[in-house]
Amino acid sequence: MNFDFEQDYILENETVFLEPLQASHFDFLLEYAINEPEIWTYSLVSGAGENNLQNYFGLALKARKEKREYPFAVYDKKSQKYVGSTRFYDMQLAFQTLQLGYTWYGKAAQGTSLNKNCKFLLLEFAFEKLNMARVEFRADNENKRSIAAMQSIGCVVEGVLRQNVPISGKKRRNSIVLSILQTEWYSHVKQDLLVKLGKKSN
Repeated sequence: MNFDFEQDYILENETVFLEPLQASHFDFLLEYAINEPEIWTYSLVSGAGENNLQNYFGLALKARKEKREYPFAVYDKKSQKYVGSTRFYDMQLAFQTLQLGYTWYGKAAQGTSLNKNCKFLLLEFAFEKLNMARVEFRADNENKRSIAAMQSIGCVVEGVLRQNVPISGKKRRNSIVLSILQTEWYSHVKQDLLVKLGKKSN
């Protein structure tokens, strides 16, 4: 399928509902910016505090309008509330590659099956609908929790980009690069994820 930045793509299963991020989601996610600012400790763009969250939304929505990124709001069906955001970015559709990131969740959703459910839906869409050959992930090399989460869904570590991006108030970040290839998705990653989610493959 051809990806249309103006179309509202909805991804969901029995656990999570992903819908395109809209300005209207701001009020639902503001509680995390105010009460859990440490969520963005390792983020390139912080959403900590109301002003930073407004900037975060502005940049995300602008990037979609400019057809560079496609951000989602994450709704947890179990708690019946919006719990975070994630997105496709660095979308090189002609080369069949994109990055998946800018992912954050409120603390109550962390450590649950929510992230694996989100990643499954996003990877399934990227590989099976958009026919991506490669999905890339990056993280601060010091963010061991995020790295472990990415490896647990089947990501392969490719290496570390040394001091490749600046972080305000900190030294330049070393970014670890991981990826999943379409061949890996079909050969084992999809099935392994389904098993971890307690589901059967179609």
